Amino acid sequence: MIYLLKLNDDQNPKSTTSIIRSQMKRKLIKSLPVFLLFLFILLANTSFAAMIDVARLWKDTGFHNLQMGNLLMICFGILLIFLAIKFEYKPLILIPMGVGIIIGNIPFAHEANYPLGIYKEGSVMNYLYMGVLKGIYPSLIFLGIGAMTDFSSLISNPKLMLLGAAAQVGIFVTFLGAMILGFPLQESGAIALIGGADGNTAIFLSSQLANGLRTLPDGTIVQNLIGPIAIAAYIYMALVPIIQPPIMKLLTTKKERLMRMKPPRSVSRREKIAFSLVGLLLTAFIAPGALPLLGMFFFGNILKESGVTKQLAGTASTILIDIVAILIGVTVGASTQADVFLKPQSILIFFLGAVAFMVATAGGVIFAKVMNLFLKKENRINPLVGSAGVAAVPDSAQVSQRMGQKEDPTNHLLGHAMAPNIAGVIGSAITAGLLMGFIL
Repeated sequence: MIYLLKLNDDQNPKSTTSIIRSQMKRKLIKSLPVFLLFLFILLANTSFAAMIDVARLWKDTGFHNLQMGNLLMICFGILLIFLAIKFEYKPLILIPMGVGIIIGNIPFAHEANYPLGIYKEGSVMNYLYMGVLKGIYPSLIFLGIGAMTDFSSLISNPKLMLLGAAAQVGIFVTFLGAMILGFPLQESGAIALIGGADGNTAIFLSSQLANGLRTLPDGTIVQNLIGPIAIAAYIYMALVPIIQPPIMKLLTTKKERLMRMKPPRSVSRREKIAFSLVGLLLTAFIAPGALPLLGMFFFGNILKESGVTKQLAGTASTILIDIVAILIGVTVGASTQADVFLKPQSILIFFLGAVAFMVATAGGVIFAKVMNLFLKKENRINPLVGSAGVAAVPDSAQVSQRMGQKEDPTNHLLGHAMAPNIAGVIGSAITAGLLMGFIL
């Protein structure tokens, strides 16, 4: 039977496939009037006609609602992505932030009441933004940083902690500058943290002081400066390899840059755990406002050094911190809507941040030179290490290493520079806690 069917197919000029296709075409032609009738009924329905109203659809598009401010911010977001990819400037934070800026500035019809904007209560982005407003994301970032930190260099040479404290001069310079430029006390306190070159601490403090929710003594509401402050802080952190070297070279001689430091001693695990516990208690008692940051920071380090919670320390230092970095970058970027970000205050914040960062770098280098006046020759500090007192971890320490190796390729300063770098993180968080206690 199969053979006969195949024989018939071979003898027939039309193949079986052609017959099937022709039958399908006839069925489609027969069903066409029914389809046209169905389409006519839908078009006649007034609700469906309203849905396909071309004029209404056009008004809902981003093209119709696009303003120059949106376009400028979208270009700014693309610029951050370009810098992160082309020059590898803090890509883990600038790429999410750049995409967030683009998302936050996609225009739409506000009268349509879509639950889209980051400031629209109940929207997805608004819920994610709660992690910024409540200080959740910065605290989790500090947990991850603590789980990656090794306190060996700081414990073996405690005097390097003073360099981290000296670099905090940038915070106070920024605070005074903001007050002089007319910013209210709460906003000045939030802006000040840019001088510490720590984006996470800056976000935490601005979420408490300049979140657009608090009221000033005269009854006015503070501005929402979280976006401008965070972007300024992260951009200057990304530009550490460009900003710091000229200042370091200007303030040091070739002889100082060639200076070798005594190798750090070996530090036991017991010392590291004790340091974290004492650090947690001491900083919490000095600046209780910094407890959400430093409590998580020292907790993460205890997870690392205890030796019995490797899985938790590994999660905190890899998966968790990566997820939070994505969320904090996208949400802070999305908060920079054109009507919030494009103001004269944003330009002033960027200006203050640039001045403060240079002052902080100079403060660390100069203080190292001053310390050398009182130290024995074998205990002296290479002034290049002083610039690492800003809280840009580990970028500032790496800059100190590169600057030292330009003069002497065999001179390794990274281990020494990490001590003031870590001290800078702790110092900026303590300063944030003190400012909160002073202002609130």
